[in-house]
Amino acid sequence: MAMKIFSVFFFALLFLASPFLQVARCQSEAEADVAEAVEGGDLGIVGEDVQDFGDPNYSSAPEVKTVCVFPKNSAKLVLAGEQTELLVGMENIGESPVNVIAIKASVHLPFDHRMLVQNLTAVAFNNATVPPSVQATFPYVFAVSKFLQPGTFDLVGSIIYDIDQQPYQSTFYNGTIEVVEAGGFLSVESVFLVTLGIALLVLLGLWLHGQFQRITKKTKRAPKVEVGTRAPDASLDEWLQGTAYTQSASKSKKKK
Repeated sequence: MAMKIFSVFFFALLFLASPFLQVARCQSEAEADVAEAVEGGDLGIVGEDVQDFGDPNYSSAPEVKTVCVFPKNSAKLVLAGEQTELLVGMENIGESPVNVIAIKASVHLPFDHRMLVQNLTAVAFNNATVPPSVQATFPYVFAVSKFLQPGTFDLVGSIIYDIDQQPYQSTFYNGTIEVVEAGGFLSVESVFLVTLGIALLVLLGLWLHGQFQRITKKTKRAPKVEVGTRAPDASLDEWLQGTAYTQSASKSKKKK
């Protein structure tokens, strides 16, 4: 019985931990790519723009490659209501300069991207140009709503640019982030996982204790009981003298 309960808790732990095992992009490769990026020339002034870029659904240019890194945050933990920084690396392998217009992002439910949770603030770039055969890095700072419930969400980030006055858009990140409460050390999921881990350890201890008791019972041997004859105590038969019992006993002796 203890083994069945242990198995149920083990599979429940794997199911709850499965969202944390999702990997949208190899972080080590992305960090290496951005580390090799070279900022080319005058990339312009970075600032927030209230302009709504909407969802233009531009196609991506084949001569532009992008990569994304969360600096010093490989776990992609986002504190609700506080700013989070990511770096967007762009490489221009074409023959024409790339004019970067803006970076935008949005938060969606992980099981259905059509369910929009929040549109994040877009950041516009003025006079940001990436010449041919040059790599450049662009910072993007965003903050999810402080009222957003902690949990796993999908972040979709895109960079908008134009080449020869033709607009394009490339998605630099489309993966999961973990939103946690600001100022809280443990989320509800963390507390549950810790409690579940303690319960598993207790169940394992009970199971081992039961197995140990079963083994010790098998090794115990029953004590030997010696059965022998014993001479009758004459004092016990004194009160029977002269009774029918003594007479019958004496007759049986005479017959022998």
